Amino acid sequence: MSVALAPAAASPSQEALLGLFPPGTELTPGGELLIGGCRVTELAERFGTPALIVDEAALRSRARRYADGLAARWEKSRVAFASKAFPCTAVYRLLAEEGLSIDVAGGGELALALAGGVDPASLVVHGNAKTEAELRMAVEAGAGLIVIDNLDDIDRLERIVTTEQPVLVRVTPGIRPDTHAAVSTGQDGSKFGLTLPQAREAIARLRASDRLRLDGVHVHIGSQILDTDPFARAVEAVAGLGAFAVYDLGGGLGARYTYGDRPPTIEEYLDTLVGAARKVLPSDAEIIIEPGRSMVAEAGVTLYRVVTVKHGEPGFAAVDGGMADNLEVALYGQRFEATVATRVGGGEPHHLVGRHCESGDALSAGVPLRDPRPGDLIAVPATGAYCFSLSNNYNGALRPPVVFCQGGEARAVVRRETYGDLTRRDLP
Repeated sequence: MSVALAPAAASPSQEALLGLFPPGTELTPGGELLIGGCRVTELAERFGTPALIVDEAALRSRARRYADGLAARWEKSRVAFASKAFPCTAVYRLLAEEGLSIDVAGGGELALALAGGVDPASLVVHGNAKTEAELRMAVEAGAGLIVIDNLDDIDRLERIVTTEQPVLVRVTPGIRPDTHAAVSTGQDGSKFGLTLPQAREAIARLRASDRLRLDGVHVHIGSQILDTDPFARAVEAVAGLGAFAVYDLGGGLGARYTYGDRPPTIEEYLDTLVGAARKVLPSDAEIIIEPGRSMVAEAGVTLYRVVTVKHGEPGFAAVDGGMADNLEVALYGQRFEATVATRVGGGEPHHLVGRHCESGDALSAGVPLRDPRPGDLIAVPATGAYCFSLSNNYNGALRPPVVFCQGGEARAVVRRETYGDLTRRDLP
């Protein structure tokens, strides 16, 4: 099945193109990208391609901007990274060092967060179908908050908990933001959370429980949202459920992937969210937010090597990765921009495609590339969110390494898979 990709913008300036890369990305005098002070040619030679490059300083700066911005607007508050966007042990460790809490969905993310040294008391545990084993794992780890997504969560937790477990009730407010259907979660009919009448039932049950302590409510309406108004409406919806000690207002702020994207700034998002909270929420309550995509997307860049070029109408540039390391295009039709990493900007439109046996294995349609040739490096910005999460072994592809760069120094924090890894789980 082929994928309909968004059309390209006109050939951008170097300045416009660099604006999609991590803040601080520069060019050498010869026109080569420097990410975190590291030459892309040296990164590719040392770590191979495809490779997910993360500007560590950019990620830390983004985390501080969120945490400091929220604290300045609402004193009793905290930021919990929605870790499904980049569930990597080194990312958990880095964001915990910056003082962030962590949101996990599933036993695997919980295990990775603990391996990254995250304080269990800072964890917010999500999931629309949490198994008894996962709930037991969270309780035994000392998870700070477990989010009740259904009435079965209450039944299971009351069997498991022997002392007291703080919980939140996830509310589905009936709000559908303007985003892809696959990442919209606040509308009527969503598989996530409880409708307002169901939430009231759960709240009554929890208030009568001698093991589960109801701390408050949670709402999350989706991902890649480029307008602040739906966030304000979600705050108003949960306020009608009563006064609580904690209001977890979720995440969902969109990231900038293309030249035409104009997501609200972190500051604009926080102004809207906190402005709504001041109108309808208790002033002494704690506010939690859960940024994911908008926390990590801009810090990541994927490097590929061109394998073959086909001239014609259209022209194709095929690289050594694709839908095994970036499934966002095939799943959501998300557009990504790209450039030849040593000849940045300009060029003629090409279809940038992957090496996998699917017509849907396309990274970007009509993206301007300056004279791409076999062996050239291609850099795709804004790949820090979900590309790692959704990576797979289609056609036996080896999942790429994750490389942190800062101040001209690079280190791998996740190694490239080997063919031996592909058979490691086989049994005789």
